[in-house]
Amino acid sequence: MRTPAQRLGDAAEATVADNLVTAGWTILGRNLRFGRNEVDILAVDAGPPAMLVVVEVRWRASRAYGLGEETFDWRKRAHLRAALGRLLEMSALPDGTALPRLPVRIDLVVVEPGERGGPSRIRHHRDALAT
Repeated sequence: MRTPAQRLGDAAEATVADNLVTAGWTILGRNLRFGRNEVDILAVDAGPPAMLVVVEVRWRASRAYGLGEETFDWRKRAHLRAALGRLLEMSALPDGTALPRLPVRIDLVVVEPGERGGPSRIRHHRDALAT
């Protein structure tokens, strides 16, 4: 049973996945578990250049406690690095599908509710570990 907050997070991830597909990306997997670590979305950005991208999605209902970007702290980055390391070590998705041999990056996508019930605001930070 998912909590209301988890359902909102799930909806944010679905919105991001839909937007990525619309932009020409290929979704390889969602909510991939590697031990205690999880990858929200694994996709291929057709580029150029084409890249394998781990997408971390952060949902914020409001800015009362800060921006979604502020929740992407050292701990979350370490968990993503560990998940990515395991994924690359396996050279395959959990279902056995081979990973494409592409350069890798980690992106952060923050989703916030829109003004007066309008569309969600989405901020996509490419190569989020580089900053």
